Amino acid sequence: MSSGAEAVVITNLIEQKDGCFTAIIELNRSAQMNALNQQMVQELSVALRSLPDPGSGLRSILLTGAGKAFCVGADLKERASLTPEQVEDFLALMRSVFDTLASMPVPVIAAIPGYCLGGGLELALCCDFRIACSDFEPQDYIGLPETSLGIIPGAGGTQRLPRLIGLSRAKQMIFQAKRISATQALDYGLVDMLAPRAQLDAAARELAAGLAQQAPLALKAAKRAIQAGLSLPLEQALALEQECYRETLGTQDRLEALAAFREKRRPQFKGQ
Repeated sequence: MSSGAEAVVITNLIEQKDGCFTAIIELNRSAQMNALNQQMVQELSVALRSLPDPGSGLRSILLTGAGKAFCVGADLKERASLTPEQVEDFLALMRSVFDTLASMPVPVIAAIPGYCLGGGLELALCCDFRIACSDFEPQDYIGLPETSLGIIPGAGGTQRLPRLIGLSRAKQMIFQAKRISATQALDYGLVDMLAPRAQLDAAARELAAGLAQQAPLALKAAKRAIQAGLSLPLEQALALEQECYRETLGTQDRLEALAAFREKRRPQFKGQ
């Protein structure tokens, strides 16, 4: 980011109950439909690395976009000015930042107010939950259009999409550069729920509030078991599950949950 440049990634901490909070990260290049340029990807990297850990009260991350787009993918105007080597370097940075997002120790929610295309969809695929706008026009606003541009998805789309919605549907979307509606995305399992634009933020915050009531170290362990286990043979994945389970046994949160059960009250988890 150059000196004096306006920030294009904005982070706010929203307090939940009991002193915990959700980090809201907003992509803020609305005039460019939140297209991913080098500044935005670098700022997103800094934002993610600057977040506190669950033991400090962080319970979830809410990622969204300003204006009428979540993110339309790469900034093609900037891309046209880059050499092939610079494009490779930029893609390597994107993959690194996207991998960081996917491996965050707390649940990540994508609130998708509108266009979610190319690298924008690849970014959303790194989140644990996706909530899409049910009344956005045009209706078909979610997709990976790269093959119509002479390239392929290069920031995880060819790998994360089929893992989420299956091989056949992923090929349909990628091979045909097919845009789909929020309703179709829900049917595919690409998004988890729909909400009208006016209620999208509230729906995302409600989901975040529900997640904040769970034991954060247990969520971290469950996320690791699920995501890492997908790439392992079943026997190894089950061993990983046991390892992740074992990590929760010595936590104060587990003891607090047992005490709360005995005392018939809601547990007060601290991420310890």
